[in-house]
Amino acid sequence: MPWGSIELNDGTMIPDIAYGTWKLGNGDVTIGRVKQALSVGFTHIDTAQIYRNEKEAGEALRASGLAREDVYITTKYSGRADIDTSIRNSCEYTMWTCTSYTAPDLAVPDIPTLWAKMEQIKANELAKYESSHESIQTLTQSLTYCRSIGVSNFNVQELTTLLTSAKVKPVVNQILFHPYVLRRQAPIVAFGAQHGIVTEAYSVLIPITRQTGGPLDKPLKEIADRLGAQPEQVLLAWAKKKGVVSVTSSTRKERMEGYLKAGDLELTAEDIAAIDTAGLSRH
Repeated sequence: MPWGSIELNDGTMIPDIAYGTWKLGNGDVTIGRVKQALSVGFTHIDTAQIYRNEKEAGEALRASGLAREDVYITTKYSGRADIDTSIRNSCEYTMWTCTSYTAPDLAVPDIPTLWAKMEQIKANELAKYESSHESIQTLTQSLTYCRSIGVSNFNVQELTTLLTSAKVKPVVNQILFHPYVLRRQAPIVAFGAQHGIVTEAYSVLIPITRQTGGPLDKPLKEIADRLGAQPEQVLLAWAKKKGVVSVTSSTRKERMEGYLKAGDLELTAEDIAAIDTAGLSRH
């Protein structure tokens, strides 16, 4: 089954693969890369304040000529400035550079903004973090173009604590997710599914981009050879089977096209088990 969309707990739909702008930098080159991703068929762009390329993502979307309803944008609050001002600027800045993700008048507003992109959430910071959640919830009620909010890098305990006080349930939790961290991260995915919180997975391809030579190499190659695919496509198809939204990236058009074709791969239960087992075997 090709890539599609997943329904969120607020009734909106999120495409289940995204082109991420982390490490792309900024400027005209980044605009070109995002525009290329849109041209090959990506319909979900993941950016963030801390990436410093929200403007470029918006410019690329404007230049693409795509209709507003054809593109879904995720951005993240960095926590580096006053929260109300930061979130408002993030939404307005990105929207201003698009023509209604396409138009400056926001005629068909539907831009999801995920709050608080932080690498680590420490226990003694959680109370302050929840206060931020309250502030963003209030803000999004007045910004009709910011429809959904979520969290990033929350573990089960932090999600549990948040759900006891949040007036608005986060729609997603964006986390590190690939087979080598399955033991640690699978419980987060399962908890999210139990509570209607979709997992967005970043760095799915780490086992073949930065951690080669491990136990995953053999099963990925065997499955890829059998299916006439590439190992990175098999990993993305694995993530799709796990029910997560994959956030991936490349500067090469042929790789982008390959990522999209990964949605057509049909992995068997045995394939999934082999990948899981190999991932769990690495300590």
